Amino acid sequence: MRGGMSVAAAQSEVRAVFMGGSVGQAVSGLIWAASAGAGTWASPRHAIVILVVGGMFIFPLTQLALRLAGGRATLDRANPLNSLAMQVAFIVPLTLPVAGAAALHHLNWFYPAVMILVGAHYLPFMFLYGMRSFGILAAALMAGGIGIGLGAGESFELGGWVTAALLLTFAVWAGLAHGRTGGVGVRPDAA
Repeated sequence: MRGGMSVAAAQSEVRAVFMGGSVGQAVSGLIWAASAGAGTWASPRHAIVILVVGGMFIFPLTQLALRLAGGRATLDRANPLNSLAMQVAFIVPLTLPVAGAAALHHLNWFYPAVMILVGAHYLPFMFLYGMRSFGILAAALMAGGIGIGLGAGESFELGGWVTAALLLTFAVWAGLAHGRTGGVGVRPDAA
């Protein structure tokens, strides 16, 4: 407990400020959909560039969307989870070379590899938000990445579409759950 804020209060603030994760997942899902669309109708190269470059803008776009919605876009400085949030943000960019190596070996493994990395990135969100539902999202992404990587054969874009659908579905659920709680965030015991 730093600055007198309890973990439960810190998690509640994370849920409230970031609307239960709904806005960030919507931004992420739209970037994945744009990438998958490029993979379907343009080229894998375009798809990869859109996901990698777009991924760098997830947090700034999330903050912009939160501000446009009339809310705060940052946690209180006294929130002891600020550091964890920053550390979690760097997991995917620092592990992207693994997906690059997988894609160099087999191009169709790009999306499955990123799905696994992003899924692993969501595991600490369970503590950050105090929401077990991020564990379900993480498991779905990791299992999907493994399944698609092992069984999709010649489909490059399948993982992109599956991830976009998972993220956008989570965004809708989290947004509805956040609305039901009157804006104080999704209950910590919500699945």
